[in-house]
Amino acid sequence: MSAIRPAAVVVLAAGEGTRMKSAIPKVLHEICGRSLVGHVLAAARELDPENLVVVVGHAREKVTAHLAEVDAAVRTAVQEEQNGTGHAVRVGLERLGGGVDGTVVVVCGDTPLLTGATLAQLVAAHEADGNAVTVLTAEVPDATGYGRIVRDGVSGVVTGIVEHKDASEAVRAIREINSGVFAFDGQLLAEALKQVRTDNSQGEEYLTDVLGILRGAGHRVGASVAGDHREIAGINNRVQLSEAGRILNDRLLTAAMLGGVTVVDPASTWVDVSVTFGQDAVVLPGTQLLGGTRVGEGAVVGPNCRLTDTEVGAGARVDNTVSYGSWIGAGASVGPFAYLRPGTRLGGAAKIGTFVETKNAVVGEGTKVPHLSYVGDATIGDYSNIGAASVFVNYDGQEKHHTTVGSHCKTGSDNMFVAPVTVGDGAYTAAGSVITKDVPPGSLAVARGQQRNIEGWVARKRPGSAAAKAAEAAVRQGEGED
Repeated sequence: MSAIRPAAVVVLAAGEGTRMKSAIPKVLHEICGRSLVGHVLAAARELDPENLVVVVGHAREKVTAHLAEVDAAVRTAVQEEQNGTGHAVRVGLERLGGGVDGTVVVVCGDTPLLTGATLAQLVAAHEADGNAVTVLTAEVPDATGYGRIVRDGVSGVVTGIVEHKDASEAVRAIREINSGVFAFDGQLLAEALKQVRTDNSQGEEYLTDVLGILRGAGHRVGASVAGDHREIAGINNRVQLSEAGRILNDRLLTAAMLGGVTVVDPASTWVDVSVTFGQDAVVLPGTQLLGGTRVGEGAVVGPNCRLTDTEVGAGARVDNTVSYGSWIGAGASVGPFAYLRPGTRLGGAAKIGTFVETKNAVVGEGTKVPHLSYVGDATIGDYSNIGAASVFVNYDGQEKHHTTVGSHCKTGSDNMFVAPVTVGDGAYTAAGSVITKDVPPGSLAVARGQQRNIEGWVARKRPGSAAAKAAEAAVRQGEGED
């Protein structure tokens, strides 16, 4: 949090973003589980501003609805026509009642790599130097398309910002660029915005013109240089979106590794900003950890897992698994090739094995569902074993029904549990059974037809076939042995 609390932060998010070539508003595109504007809001909130306003315009209904979900306290201001950044800031200030006493920070809604620490550095420099405006700048390898920071050749003081389209060749050679992020004296900003003109190549009100206006009036104009130029990168197309996603992902994984997590292959591992880890967790290659997923102490996840909003308990092992909205207990084992759907809760040391799918299922401590099964709308007690190829038949075509299997039960392979049905504690079920009635505790349920062998059927019905010849040879061999 900044030591100096700004009076307001204004986020500019009204643009259409045509280069994204998308029906989704640019600022709503996501990287690492958060929208572009959501990342900016998170950084702005680290300043603890007295007011936070987002200027919306294009697709305002979608953007406003999203803002209400991610930050209910944020205010919105509508820029009916996109007449430039200066106009947008003026609209934002009007939403706050006009001139604001104190520092006003202006940020762009498409800079997801910007950090709260860099914003705090900007505000601190602005206050310490007593500037009317302080611009966040950076030196970049390629400044094409950015506004250039023009400084006095002797003193180094910022004298203005020239947009790329309006710049001479000499100015275009400058590598220090405007980030679009500023700290202003609120009252001076409001007055200067009234003087901004539109006599430029775009016919728009440039916020950057405010620097020249304030300097011309004798006020101090300063700059704060970002330590990493990538922080100020704006997103204008899908290539830049992907590049920013990789940078942010690397940042998140680096923080995790420095915090005591082993990430075997960061290049193939992706995490969202809301993912958390316990110490000594291990993430194997090809893994995606999304949403509110938490990986507990000493747990091993991967390879090739995609876990969304999933809690993995301490010491658990999750291998080649897809999981949504599930809870995996301490020491549990999942996979390979398992699918945990929302509502799944696995007790400590439970096992969900190969090609097993669960949904809205509570599986008790030490219970095993090892192979080729579907467990839906069910509760299974502790230390039970569900045989291979079992199906909890929960849907009758109109409604879902619940199955309960008790503790210390042993169910046979190829069982069908037709819900609603209960298997009592300590009960057994025979292989191949279709369980349609409750099974009392300690009972053996057998629900299958009696086997009947029709001898000579192949020879009569499939004469001359390979099967008939094999059977005839087997019979002769058996007779010979006798």
